[in-house]
Amino acid sequence: MMKLTLALVFCTIFSAQSQDTIKYSNPLAEVRFNFFKNSVILFNEYLDTDAGSFNTTNFRLLYPIGKKTFLLRFDVPLISTNTPSVNKTGLGDLAVAASYIPYVKNKMGMAVRAKITSNSASDLNFGTGKWVFTPTFILGNYLGNHKKYLWFSAVEQQLSFAGDQNRNDINVSVFENTLLYFFGKNWFGIDTAIRYNYTIDGFQNTAFVEFGRKFSSDSMFYIHPSLGYGGAKSYNYGFELGVLILF
Repeated sequence: MMKLTLALVFCTIFSAQSQDTIKYSNPLAEVRFNFFKNSVILFNEYLDTDAGSFNTTNFRLLYPIGKKTFLLRFDVPLISTNTPSVNKTGLGDLAVAASYIPYVKNKMGMAVRAKITSNSASDLNFGTGKWVFTPTFILGNYLGNHKKYLWFSAVEQQLSFAGDQNRNDINVSVFENTLLYFFGKNWFGIDTAIRYNYTIDGFQNTAFVEFGRKFSSDSMFYIHPSLGYGGAKSYNYGFELGVLILF
């Protein structure tokens, strides 16, 4: 099996465009992938697994710093499980990430991100039991001249480096592609992610469709149903809904 590799290619550092130009020309400034405004995202995701249901309510804060080519992200998940033996609710693994935009043009932008997920869940059923480092390379590109179609691609590697020795190591490669279509105040998206888990030697792929709508320039709502596929899929189907607020 050919292993997915992560190539972090740093290009010319962007520093010449104004914030207004960034807002209207850079795909990284689109509402679903905003890198230039303070953002709060609250979403709930329900997953059906072979062992029962797994529900995550996540609070995410995005905070740009410097010349707004750097972005900090904080995640606070609240987890609920419902299985024949476990029916609990508590905090999941807290995570922090830092993103950097090394290159941006009129229709294309690149970003790199480094995320640390802590072994901080309040119950062993709510987390991996590991500290996980996740580097990611992201490319966004408008298709055509009218900026109605936006393609996003991301490559990441999830690697555990500490934690409970009795829990499985984390070693997962992900290659994800998203296509968004904008019409009026709405957007529609499709996504597929190829995930290969080296620890269990199997694919845990996912796919979703998404519909979103702006309520105003600073608030929007989205829903997306998803499914897992592959020989070692981590869940059967899921449903997520979220609210994004820019400020």
